[in-house]
Amino acid sequence: MSTKKNVVVICGGDGSEYEVSLKSGKNIFEAIDSELFNKYFMILKGRDWKVIANEKEYQVDKNNFSCTIDGETIIFHFAYITIHGVPGENGLLQGYLDMMGIPYSTSNVRVEAITFDKYTCTTYLRGMGIETTNPVLLRKGEGYSIDEIIDTVGLPCFVKPSGEGSSFGVTKVKTVEALQPALELAFSKCSDVVIESFIDGTEFTCGVYKFGNKKVVFPIAEVVPKNEFFDYEAKYTTGMTDEIIPGRFTEEIAEQIQTMASNVYDILGCSGIIRVDGFVSNGKVIMLEVNTTPGMTANSFVPQMVRAMGTTLTQVLTNIIQDKLN
Repeated sequence: MSTKKNVVVICGGDGSEYEVSLKSGKNIFEAIDSELFNKYFMILKGRDWKVIANEKEYQVDKNNFSCTIDGETIIFHFAYITIHGVPGENGLLQGYLDMMGIPYSTSNVRVEAITFDKYTCTTYLRGMGIETTNPVLLRKGEGYSIDEIIDTVGLPCFVKPSGEGSSFGVTKVKTVEALQPALELAFSKCSDVVIESFIDGTEFTCGVYKFGNKKVVFPIAEVVPKNEFFDYEAKYTTGMTDEIIPGRFTEEIAEQIQTMASNVYDILGCSGIIRVDGFVSNGKVIMLEVNTTPGMTANSFVPQMVRAMGTTLTQVLTNIIQDKLN
């Protein structure tokens, strides 16, 4: 009888990044070491949770987080969550797995809830000494003044849904007239909207993960989008962004970025892999946001960083899974 643990990769979700999540899930599934683990692939959408195996679909029993495949009941021992958005990046799925007593790849409920809300995360980290943007928060149904917003953040500025990823619903606003349509777009995606000043600088992203007592900070990626900003097209269309790893930063700035990313990990109490995005502007390192289930497609930043470091995604995933199972 096999003593290998059953590891399930969970992707999909209820947000606008569903398709990206499926690609991340497939890449992770392929990279998990089948010599060490029995691996399964789960797609979650709303209340429909199914495992895909032998080109068939099998429903998940949410009472005990199991699945019956060809007459055999499979109890999952570990969940690798790669849902970008609800419910895998806001703490809901983590709460269910905690109640089931199942270890998982990401941070806990509290961390996921804080980091999923851009305004809450930025405000919290700024209070803990991290250099961040100084966003304005608007809530659906509450009044606001266009003039006051522009007086506070200036132009150009960015309007973002507070709980979306992959730049869905994000607008770079250059004129007073363009602010209202941008707010309406963002509010169509989320009930909370964040408005941030434009930062003139070099964009970066840096991954971090921890296993046992060892913390690994990945090489920094410099992000040079060919569009106005790093929007959905720039993120997922080949050739629309120059992604330079390691980034062209001085040794001193590179050290500051990696230290900041490492500090963010510790301040929040993260687990698994995170990715911290930000800008270098006038010699200052400014944090933009924290991704706790970053994109993991073959061309996403973290797998590129792993390759640049000279290791394999398989090894990184093994480190995380074994650490959590122990």
